[in-house]
Amino acid sequence: MSAEIYRDAWGIPHLRADSVHGLARAQGRVTARDRAWQLEVERHRAQGTSASFLGPEALSWDRFARRALLTDTARRCFAALEERDPETAAWVRAYVDGVNESLERDEPAPEFARVGLAPGRWEPWTPLAVWLATHILFAGFPAKLWREHIAGHLGPDAVALFATDGPGTAGSNGWLVSGERTVTGHAVIAGDPHRYIEDPGVYQQIHLSCPEFDVVGLAVPGVPGIAHFGHTGTVAWAITNAMADYQDLYRERLRRTGAGIEALGPDGAWHRAARHTELIRVAGEETVEVEVVETARGPVIAGGPEGLDDGTPVALSLRHPPRVTADLGFSALLPLLRARRVADVDRALDAWAEPVNVVQAADTEGGLLHRVAGRVPVRAAANGLAPVPAWEPGHEWRGWHETPRAGLTDGVAVMANQRGPAGPLGVEFAPPHRAERIAGLLAARDRWSAAGMPAIHTDTHLASAAPLLGHLAALDALTPEADALRDRLLAWDRRMDAGSTDAAAYAAVRGAVVRHLAAHPVLAAAAVPPAYPEVLLPWLALVPRVAYALEHLLRAEDLYGIDRAGAVRAALEEVAAREPTGTWGDTHRLAPWRALPDASREEPGLSGDHDCVLCTSAVPGLTDRAARGPAARYVWDLADRQDSRWVVPHGASGVPGSPHHDDQQPLWLAGELAPVITDFDRLVKETDV
Repeated sequence: MSAEIYRDAWGIPHLRADSVHGLARAQGRVTARDRAWQLEVERHRAQGTSASFLGPEALSWDRFARRALLTDTARRCFAALEERDPETAAWVRAYVDGVNESLERDEPAPEFARVGLAPGRWEPWTPLAVWLATHILFAGFPAKLWREHIAGHLGPDAVALFATDGPGTAGSNGWLVSGERTVTGHAVIAGDPHRYIEDPGVYQQIHLSCPEFDVVGLAVPGVPGIAHFGHTGTVAWAITNAMADYQDLYRERLRRTGAGIEALGPDGAWHRAARHTELIRVAGEETVEVEVVETARGPVIAGGPEGLDDGTPVALSLRHPPRVTADLGFSALLPLLRARRVADVDRALDAWAEPVNVVQAADTEGGLLHRVAGRVPVRAAANGLAPVPAWEPGHEWRGWHETPRAGLTDGVAVMANQRGPAGPLGVEFAPPHRAERIAGLLAARDRWSAAGMPAIHTDTHLASAAPLLGHLAALDALTPEADALRDRLLAWDRRMDAGSTDAAAYAAVRGAVVRHLAAHPVLAAAAVPPAYPEVLLPWLALVPRVAYALEHLLRAEDLYGIDRAGAVRAALEEVAAREPTGTWGDTHRLAPWRALPDASREEPGLSGDHDCVLCTSAVPGLTDRAARGPAARYVWDLADRQDSRWVVPHGASGVPGSPHHDDQQPLWLAGELAPVITDFDRLVKETDV
């Protein structure tokens, strides 16, 4: 099986092989060559062994990964894949063979020497474990803990008041413009997935070519194929997070016996729970022992027979589809690569499992697709709101929802995590601002081209500023400084541009309002969460919850007696007394995650904000820095694939010092895109593999 690696001017790998399995092996090799350190970190995170070289900061995740049985679930899913779909299982094995070949033969990335680590060996199930670890928190099941927490302090009405896109939830923009609305008469698909920005990036631009297919797209490093965003030449697809609810938390009653641990079931009887212990090595500290327990509902991820760490009598088990079905949906991956028409994509997605996505697709024959893909259990509505008692009947899963489909409106479909086709499958969705803004921008022009899409990607209008500006307009008897600042903000164009001093002033006032509200005794009582594992605490942090629900809190008929006008007045006066003189980009800077932090790097200032189409998420009241944002941007042109465009926040290479480590960042910051090259005659051959 021969294969060739080519590169374009951006160092993006283009692979050509004489067979599907040879191509998978080449993809594994080139990914390990470009992203060896990233693959090592992801392998350890999936196994719950990252604290062994990253230290105690990684312990909370490792403990969660062990207790959630991520590795065991991946093993089960791969074993089932071998039985159900041996071709795909062999394809995954070929990818893993390529990864291992590169790790054994190529020069280790410099990070390995920094931590005294040698590259480890990948197993056939490792790509499934990486996928599972990457997406286990996508559905935001810890939000159920927040709803229970805030309802316990303020009553059940507070749940809806704080319902919005939470701080730990991943999202995306995506839009499909049919041929009737384009200058070419063929569809265009565009968008940008919003995720935590990592260095190296969470998406890998790649081109995969063999006699059976020729596909460009964004791959997940460590996973073969192109799952989320791809273009085969005749059909293209893209996804956004559907915000569906497909994971449940159960409160368990556990007791120790001479034989182990038992859990009380809905039949009123005690049943034996699986139990074992594992050891987690922690660099620079003592090894930690973890008790791993699984009931009939699922693995216990928090608490145990003795309760939480503070003694609170709580044990929580997690139930999610891959653990129940031993299926991660990998059987969709090869059919997606082989797709020629929308109908092929549609059939492939029937095998999709997790995460649950809204998919948009189009082909060169005019076919269009807008559907939800993934597995969502049918169960009681209470399961979606908060943890439910495992010992009470009525909370079991009763089959699977049929995934909804949707059409286009005026030749356009827009998804930005709002309550759309997945509405019946979820509880909380993103505010509608991004979706409405994208739809409005598309409606402003009769015909669109692929070249026009970056103007939508980079739109910075902040519709969610309206409630706060309304409160500012109603204030009177202000100091002269506050009055001047208020007038300035009311005249502001509501664009969160990096160079805008008005945007910086608005953000300062907004952050101060968030802090004043969160400090009020009514809300401050919820500032201390239960003693859940650290990895779950971002969903329970009060200040981010106030920040992302600020619209609701300011618009509610009554906020538990809180003087909101007084809080806004105090915030305005506070900022006016020391009004910021810089721009939004001075404080709104990129904050990418790196396994090994690099304090010497000065990160760039950013335009955008959480509710802008250019969704670079600050956490008002806490920090202006943006850890989340567009992890890639893409435009798929169905008229001519060579007119498609893409970009990532850093570059194609994960190797520090490589000319392609950060070379796309200037484009990403400017809202520009690199060309998608598919003609091998325009590429530079690197080597045979």
